[in-house]
Formats: sequence, C-alpha cells, structure tokens
Amino acid sequence: MRITVYAGSALGNRPIYREATEQFTREVVRAGHEIVYGGGAVGLMGVVADTTLAEGGRVTGVMPRSLVDAEVAHRRLTELHVVDSMHERKQLMADLGDCFVALPGGVGTVEEILEVWAWLVLGHHQKPVTLLNVGGYWDRLVRMSQRMAVSGFLRPEEEGSLLPIANSAELFTALGQWKPPPPRWG
Repeated sequence: MRITVYAGSALGNRPIYREATEQFTREVVRAGHEIVYGGGAVGLMGVVADTTLAEGGRVTGVMPRSLVDAEVAHRRLTELHVVDSMHERKQLMADLGDCFVALPGGVGTVEEILEVWAWLVLGHHQKPVTLLNVGGYWDRLVRMSQRMAVSGFLRPEEEGSLLPIANSAELFTALGQWKPPPPRWG
C-alpha cells in the first residue's frame, strides 16, 4: 500500500511533532508500506523522507519544478516526480496514494488534506482521509467537522469521513474498517 502523507515544511516548535513523525513513519515502513509525500528535504517533510530511507523503505516525492529549482527537493528519494504546478502535484499525490494522512503542518498541509476530504465527499475517490493528531494538533479541525455535521453541512454518513488517529496502529485499524460515504451526487 502507498500512503500519501501531508506534512509541514517546518519542524514546529514542539519536539513531539518530530518524534511522532519519526515513529509513525518507521512503523508504516516496517509494516511494508510505501510513502508518497511532497518531496521536500526540510521540516517534517524531510523527517518523513529521511526516516523512510533509514528504514530501507520506498519514498516517492512529488514537487513542482519551481520548488525543485529553489533547491528544496530531497535529493535521495526512491523516486521524484517533477510537475509544472501545485495543482498537478496535489492530483498526482492523490492518484499515487491508497489513503491520506495529514501530519502537523501549516496552511499547505491543511489545504491539501481538506481538498482530498472534499474529493471524498464529492465521490471523486473512495480512499480514507486521516489526521495524525499529535498532541491534539488537529482537535479544532475535528471539532469543526463535527460542527459541520450538527449544522447540517455534512450528511450523517459523511460525519466520520475525516478520521483522527493517534498512531499507525489506529491507521491500520481504520483502513481495515473503512467504508467510504456514498457520493453526494451521481
């Protein structure tokens, strides 16, 4: 299985973010899965790639040419896809992965995970969308998704479609129990 991981291009200001990223990535790779991510060498993205490689795993990066030219691409990946735009990057990362996991990150990470969640709700894919909720990092987004449901903006069958997880064991359990919501239209 290929797991698409969205992660920050910074390390954050708490050691737990790096530690949880290393642990999660190690466990995923040791379980025999591959990583697809944004291709960066910095921040938590770099931690994902370095940890995968240190464990002997396969890691595929997807990065727009402008960022490769700015020399932020990781240079030791198993594979690096260079694309023309951020839109192409997001589409290819979505196409390559069998599920999605957001680690702590900034606006780019939030935008990426929300987009694949929207695509799930709209029926463009049927892959699980999860949040590695390190130290409660994603608590407010989870509460917001609950608020959407209570307020009638998510159907009852969509309510649990954005899954917070605490570790790789919870990811694997969620994958085994996954049932996508029916598409809204179609």
